[in-house]
Parts: sequence; structure tokens; C-alpha cells
Amino acid sequence: MTEMSKPTEAHRKLDCFAGHWTGQERMFPSPWDLQGSTAVGRCNNRVAVDGFVIVHDYEQEREGAINFHGHGVFTYGTAEKSYVLYWWDSMGMATNVFKGNFEGNTLRMLCQEAHGISRGTWDFLDASHYRFRMEMSTDGQKWMTLIEADYTRGD
Repeated sequence: MTEMSKPTEAHRKLDCFAGHWTGQERMFPSPWDLQGSTAVGRCNNRVAVDGFVIVHDYEQEREGAINFHGHGVFTYGTAEKSYVLYWWDSMGMATNVFKGNFEGNTLRMLCQEAHGISRGTWDFLDASHYRFRMEMSTDGQKWMTLIEADYTRGD
């Protein structure tokens, strides 16, 4: 019997996402939120598939009601030598595929689509805190911030 592959150190670097996180979110004015607003975000992340992926479940609450859900799967692509995030959410659009790498404790990823580029940044300040920012650009030069958030581990 052939020995099964094992997660690499690169796969294990994603373990920093594991756990239950809650954060205060600031939504900036955009086509999806004309005025901008604040929200509470909750992430439930778990190591899965024998350590090869992180399953990420997200919900956003505004004014006491859940208004948005997202589901992602993070992994490390050994062939591409980059991290990959497959993302689906309650906006009902096609699967988003983000790719990028860690620089120290910061993971930066890009998703290129027909309508533009999305850039996600997860900055792990320590084992219990991270900052998140999502930005969009039509040309890769000028960026519009959609959301900034500070999350704290709660488990």
C-alpha cells in the first residue's frame, strides 16, 4: 500500500486561521453599501481533510440580523507554490478563486475576474488577533477598500 501524502509546513501555516473568531467590521461606501456601515463578523474555521485545508464559514450581522454568509476553503497549492482560497457567498455569484502568499504573518491574495480584481489581506498580529481588509480595483493600480475588520479568537 502506498503511503498517503502528508500536509507540508506550508499547509500547516494555515492553521493560524483555525478557531472561532469575532470581529468589528467597517464597511466602506461602495456599490454594495452606498453609505458604508458597521457590522459584526463571525468566522468558524476548522482544519479538515487530514490537515490539507481550512474550512471557513463566515456570517455578518448588522442591526441584530444576519445579512450575509460566506464559505471558503483555504489550501496550499504545491504545484503553484501559492495559497489558494475558493470562496462562495450569499451574493450568489460564481466561485471566486484567490491566490497569494504569506509575507511573515500576513497573507495577501488576489482574485482576478471579468469585472476587476479583489485583494484580501489577513494580518495575524498574534495567535488571538488578526486584521482583515478586502479591496477592489478595476485596473490593479487604484484600490477601493470595501471592508476593514479586527478579529479576536474566542475559543
